[in-house]
Amino acid sequence: MRLSQRVSRVQRIFGLIGNAITGKEYNYTSGSIKQAIVLLAIPMILEMVMESLFAVVDIYFVSELGKNSIATVGLTESMLMIIYSLAMGIGMAATALVARRTGEKDKDGASRAAAQTLLVGIIVSLLISIPGAFFAPQLLKLMGAGNEVLQVGTSYTRIMLGSNIVITLLFLVNGIFRGAGNAVMAMQSLWLANIINIICCPIFIFGWGPIPAFGLKGAAIATVVGRSTGVIFQLWFLFRGNKNINFNFALFKPNMALMKQVVKIASSAAGQFLINSASWIVLIRIISSFGEAAIAGYTIGIRVVIFSLLPAWGLANAAATLVGQNLGAQQPDRAEQSVYRAAFYNMAVLGTISVFFIVFTKGIIGMFTHEPEVIRYGVDCLRIVSIGFLVYAFGMVIIQSINGAGDTRTPLLINIVGFWLIQIPLAYILAIIFRFGPPGVFIAICIAETVVAAIGFAIFRRGKWKLVHI
Repeated sequence: MRLSQRVSRVQRIFGLIGNAITGKEYNYTSGSIKQAIVLLAIPMILEMVMESLFAVVDIYFVSELGKNSIATVGLTESMLMIIYSLAMGIGMAATALVARRTGEKDKDGASRAAAQTLLVGIIVSLLISIPGAFFAPQLLKLMGAGNEVLQVGTSYTRIMLGSNIVITLLFLVNGIFRGAGNAVMAMQSLWLANIINIICCPIFIFGWGPIPAFGLKGAAIATVVGRSTGVIFQLWFLFRGNKNINFNFALFKPNMALMKQVVKIASSAAGQFLINSASWIVLIRIISSFGEAAIAGYTIGIRVVIFSLLPAWGLANAAATLVGQNLGAQQPDRAEQSVYRAAFYNMAVLGTISVFFIVFTKGIIGMFTHEPEVIRYGVDCLRIVSIGFLVYAFGMVIIQSINGAGDTRTPLLINIVGFWLIQIPLAYILAIIFRFGPPGVFIAICIAETVVAAIGFAIFRRGKWKLVHI
């Protein structure tokens, strides 16, 4: 009897996983919270794995080109974080608005919110792409790049900054899918984009047949081709129509009241990521004072960290969707229960990854470079930063859940305190004044993330997020 029960339980687990991957329809405002989290989180985790895989694949092939190319990618990535911040902020507004309308069973309202959010995203991306491409070398120099890095990396940076519309749309449309509870489509679009990127990356970097070797520039071309393919797939699905979203061109007629609401939510949400990403720019500027090897080691280490943290964002995004839809369905207690359950799962996942990273740090960094000095800095970065994974996991879910309720201003203020009043001053003091070097920066990252999680939890427990109306 016990054996049959175990077999039945295993079958249910695999059946649930299969339903999550295939996108089985589910009412996230009733039934099992555990099942709701699994059905949303698995495709969201796979989506985030695919997003982080862009960074890992690029740095894997680019590392063959030497430390100047690696440094270029690191410096450009720090600037791209501003674009990512805007894209994720607008995408977060889309998730909150679409989830709330979906919970209210208002399909037309969800579709209208999605279309107007897309309109805002397109306008913002166009305002950034032209100056970003034009001033690429000046921006690299401002970030601390030397003459060798400028010579190698200007074309790469110009392409990446100039093509930011595909980055924005990929993040934004996936935010729409998440809000509608259709996490599978977000996953599938990034799978497609990554498959194209993985195929194109070595071809455009090293050349193949009639295709010449573009070097570092080829990595940028491959990324743009991959992401553009994913965006085309997303838009095709939206205009084809589905259960919760049904697009048509009439929805794109500017609705100033709704666009203003989108901007209000998105500005604070984007502000969160801008505060965070701008702090990373300052951090890499501090690290750049210790030479190219330090930048390269930090770039590899932080890419591995991102690869591990982005899947955890999948669980955090699942919690945000559940909060938005359950608040729309007038079920705040169910929303709160969903958050705590998702936080527990996230801590279990990242806690396990943390132990793995601490034990096998040198072997992991050694997969990307054979230069001893670069490995040393990369090991320090990965080992120190991963110590705080358990706290990061909890904080991610709490902060993202407040965002999912439509309150993006509170997390913005928390980020200002954590990253600008604590992380940056502490990184400078430890690295420069106390002469800890780059490890001082890594220690400051751990401390700041812990403070953010603690403040977020204290505010979440007060429950004012349950009263937000959007």
